[in-house]
Amino acid sequence: MTTSSTPDSVTVLSGMYAAESEYLAAGGPGVATFDLLAPFFAPDVVLHQADALPYGGTWRGHAGMARFFLAMSQVWESFDLLEQEFLATGETAVVLSRVRARARASGLELTFPILQAITVKDGQIVEVRPFYWDTEVIARACAAPGQADQDLL
Repeated sequence: MTTSSTPDSVTVLSGMYAAESEYLAAGGPGVATFDLLAPFFAPDVVLHQADALPYGGTWRGHAGMARFFLAMSQVWESFDLLEQEFLATGETAVVLSRVRARARASGLELTFPILQAITVKDGQIVEVRPFYWDTEVIARACAAPGQADQDLL
């Protein structure tokens, strides 16, 4: 039997989520350093966010991830992971999270699920694809009052 010194996907993800909590508790983007999270992400990591969200698009590398966390912090006043379930097979992991978040622009608080397909290679996250049940509800909650109605015109 061969043993590997490379941590499995669940170990990497558990460590990343713990580091993310520490990062946010330390003040998050603009205050805390991304160095807390960097070891969990490959230098060429790719994050694919739903285009309909205020922080949508593709974010690449450590610099892209740092900008993503800044964009998220500008949208959400709070973003708490209430529950998480992990399913991992080899390099592929699926994480089902239940989130409670408060939008800065509207003050609305939402609770919603996110399913993330995550690829981990050599002990680092190389790709993340989050899937939201209803991006329209999230985008509307993140809009300033009256803005969501204007966006529909």
